[in-house]
Amino acid sequence: MTTTKATTSSHALLSVFAANGIDRVFLVPGESYLGILDALSDFPDIDVVTCRHEGGAGFMACADGRLTRRPGVVMVSRGPGATNASIAVHTAQQDAVPLILVIGQIPKADLRKEAFQEIAYQEMYGSIAKWVVEVTDPAMLAEAAFKAIRIATSGTPGPVVLVVPEDIQHQEAAQPTWRAVPHDATAPSAETVGKVAALLNGARQPLIIAGGALDSVGGRRALKELAERCHVPVAVSFRQHDIFPNEHLLFAGDLGLVNPKDQIATFESSDLIIALGTRFGDITSQGYTFPKLPAPSQTLVHVYADPHIVGLHFAPTVGLVCDPAQFAALLAEQVSTAVSDERKAWAKRLNDIYKCISAWPDPEVSDGIPFVKVVQSLSRMAPADTVICLDAGTFAAPVYRHFPFSFPQRLMAPLSGAMGYGTPSAVASQLRLKGATVVCMVGDGGFLMTGNEMIAAVERKLPILFILANNNCYGSIRVHQELTYKDRHLGTTLSNPDFVSLARSFGVEAERVEVLEEVDAAIERGLAAKGPYLIEVHASLAAILPVRGAAAPALERSGN
Repeated sequence: MTTTKATTSSHALLSVFAANGIDRVFLVPGESYLGILDALSDFPDIDVVTCRHEGGAGFMACADGRLTRRPGVVMVSRGPGATNASIAVHTAQQDAVPLILVIGQIPKADLRKEAFQEIAYQEMYGSIAKWVVEVTDPAMLAEAAFKAIRIATSGTPGPVVLVVPEDIQHQEAAQPTWRAVPHDATAPSAETVGKVAALLNGARQPLIIAGGALDSVGGRRALKELAERCHVPVAVSFRQHDIFPNEHLLFAGDLGLVNPKDQIATFESSDLIIALGTRFGDITSQGYTFPKLPAPSQTLVHVYADPHIVGLHFAPTVGLVCDPAQFAALLAEQVSTAVSDERKAWAKRLNDIYKCISAWPDPEVSDGIPFVKVVQSLSRMAPADTVICLDAGTFAAPVYRHFPFSFPQRLMAPLSGAMGYGTPSAVASQLRLKGATVVCMVGDGGFLMTGNEMIAAVERKLPILFILANNNCYGSIRVHQELTYKDRHLGTTLSNPDFVSLARSFGVEAERVEVLEEVDAAIERGLAAKGPYLIEVHASLAAILPVRGAAAPALERSGN
């Protein structure tokens, strides 16, 4: 048995992590990184969250990275562990959150010999990770960790994969405490700010599209001050609802999966688009149709801190590689505060369309509870600090469409559309935001992918409210089947366990809600609970299925 000392290469790696504010790691233990696992015992300020599946651990790290803007760290063993964790790398890349995946590797001497559980990780992760490094010299492990932090957090944040052979984790090594210093933001010239101010002052129907890069210190405030100063409506990019208060008169809604045609047509009638902190991906741009590709018909100002993003798809009139929050603050100082009647009418028109879309429906069904009524009930009771962690599925559509987010309320939902995100992200969010009210909303399909991670909520006594929509179906895919292959539903019907009994076996208080009249009281009990609490809702399937001849409902790319 190898005895580690407090001066090993593993300690060096963790010293760099600790020096850069990494105070929590999520892991599934494995023999291929025992040296690092052992060294963690000498870092009591790094909280170790033991998970039951590498996918769940990875989702927790993604959520933690999103909340802290520091790299979330997940540690897994080689081969099967690394394969299970790949969903986190994909999610971090899609969601633009900093993540470091640490993988224990086979011994250095066995590399490239097709050894047991060997994977060439550069090939496996090369297209989705910002950097993949396999360290073969113990003296270089701390340096690799330091670079991993810098790469994960620079430009567009994203995932880094750090591969460490099991036989380079125990050697004597220097113990550096290097600290990564963020790059100074590139400031736009006064001339450029003035040019954009002139464009905005002259615009009759301007629109701000605000993205996730404004989820930063001062980002939301700068956006709100700019919008109010020159009375410009704000639409948020895909699943960034908490960037701008949804009940504000300048809120124009979100650009998501299924926007009504009249709303998009109105957006298209804008004469100036200021895209702040959005990557302008396919969903926000409605399949690269809004604005027009590659040369928009509107004047386009695109502001993002990564030169790869600005102008990637759409040729901007003014492209700025800088901090969008800083730019918004500078722009607000120069724009005119005089607001024309035409601009007031434009903003009201967009807000009225949003209000019509977001109005709570009142569906009548006979096969259970329309889940939109559960979301409506929660919206009435949710405190100002509520964090809603969503899994993928049609049950989530009412949250995106109707729930009126206002920061510090947060929406934690994967842009990648990954099922299984809900429960792990709720655990990570409650650990990070200890005083907040954390609500996990998940379907029966997604819950059985990673729901076992709720044991961490029991172990840590975390007061998370889990609301589980059970319609015995992969609902999103059933909707697609119904739209494309009428009455042919192979593969989407689910046989489920007794979720209440399952939750109670974990030590979670739980109840089942069968009728609408029971919803309010159940949510009230769940929000008041001192520990984890699960409500299983007998959710209506008919409520989400398309009505013949009607517009398609909001769909997930995947889900339950």
